Amino acid sequence: MSRLKVLYGFHAVTARLRHDPSTVEEIFYDQSRRDRRMNEFLAVAKEAGVRVIAADETRLWGLAHTERHQGVVARAGDLPLAQNLAELLDGIQGSALLLVLDGITDPHNLGACLRVADAAGAHAVIAPRDRAVGLNATAAKVASGAADTVPYITVTNLARALRELKDAGVWVVGTAGDATASLYETKLDGPVALVMGAEGEGMRRLSRDTCDEVMHIPMAGSVESLNVSVASGVCLFEAVRQRSVKK
Repeated sequence: MSRLKVLYGFHAVTARLRHDPSTVEEIFYDQSRRDRRMNEFLAVAKEAGVRVIAADETRLWGLAHTERHQGVVARAGDLPLAQNLAELLDGIQGSALLLVLDGITDPHNLGACLRVADAAGAHAVIAPRDRAVGLNATAAKVASGAADTVPYITVTNLARALRELKDAGVWVVGTAGDATASLYETKLDGPVALVMGAEGEGMRRLSRDTCDEVMHIPMAGSVESLNVSVASGVCLFEAVRQRSVKK
């Protein structure tokens, strides 16, 4: 199996076992754990026919490079998701719903964004290859399995990718606190890509200039902004709501 990567934590590894156990080469588990959660997990892994290997804390840390592995680390191959923008656009059936992340550098935020994208039924998350976090083991763990179901497409030039989406008939909507139109005034019931900027900096100027429209999320309290994953969820589910009303 080529391009093996590391998954760790009960949620991330169990999600992969349920989605496609054939991609999991082997699982290392904490041999000192005898609790019910570990026993149930091992039963699932063995039923899936995956090789399980008892390991100590030193080996688990060496594989995961973190203490937050929960005693479970897997080596697995990639799932057959779309690998580039062309494959993604060719494979979308129905009205596209895409999440674009401009300059997100925290793997925890990326994982949370993948999770809300999966929950909303988004077709993919798109991000620039540079000045952004990659889909590492931390992001995959936080995503709780969504990294295996939602394509994470990285592009060399984000503004050019946004123009390609527009050429394909996708309406590109950016988010910014100073935008005039609000989320609830913006039409999101067709093919749409929602562009979220980094906290503090927001979207880069070129990304904003490339958008068809820019909107803000109405804020009723005293805070000025939301975490990018929360903002992504608010916008994605408003698009889902509008689509359900349209039907």
